[in-house]
Amino acid sequence: MKNIVILISGRGSNMEAIVHANAREKWPARVAAVISNKADAAGLAFAASHGIATAVVSHRDYASREDFDAALARCIDGFAPDVVVLAGFMRILTPGFVQRYEGRLVNIHPSLLPAFPGLHTHERALEAGCKVHGATVHLVTPELDHGPVIAQAAVPVLADDTPQSLAARVLAKEHVIYPRAVRWMVEGQLQVDAAGIVRHKAAAAQLEL
Repeated sequence: MKNIVILISGRGSNMEAIVHANAREKWPARVAAVISNKADAAGLAFAASHGIATAVVSHRDYASREDFDAALARCIDGFAPDVVVLAGFMRILTPGFVQRYEGRLVNIHPSLLPAFPGLHTHERALEAGCKVHGATVHLVTPELDHGPVIAQAAVPVLADDTPQSLAARVLAKEHVIYPRAVRWMVEGQLQVDAAGIVRHKAAAAQLEL
């Protein structure tokens, strides 16, 4: 049985999707803990109501990013994680933290990376006149919003889209591809080739349309 540790900063809707998918599909894994850097993160209540251990490591209690990341890592390691999932965790992690969990630290970003790393992705996609937008699940590397792509989902950009309407359609797709990618990880279905490309061992589709 693999242990999944999920980091959140707010509601954690992707965390909820992972918890529900795990229970429904009976993965060979359990969500061992949900950890937040904010004590008032709404997702903590959801996790607790589902019998999942919760913890808070507040970044405000530490003088530096390195000190915070060290404390966060100690908390995570207490749950013996096989996969560490960033689900709306709004902190930039230090290279040392990322390297500690290399190959088992995963994130989802609301754009079709490498397009639009960083914030305000939906606004930027609309401003650029994109006809397609989406989300990317990727392994985390020290470079922000980069790293080998595990899965992507694409949605059309409609003529009357606002950042809010586009974000809502992208989020619905996130709730499909993130649980799928995490399941692949706990089942050992992924491999990274010599070129740094993630491939599914059974050639399952890594694009959701």
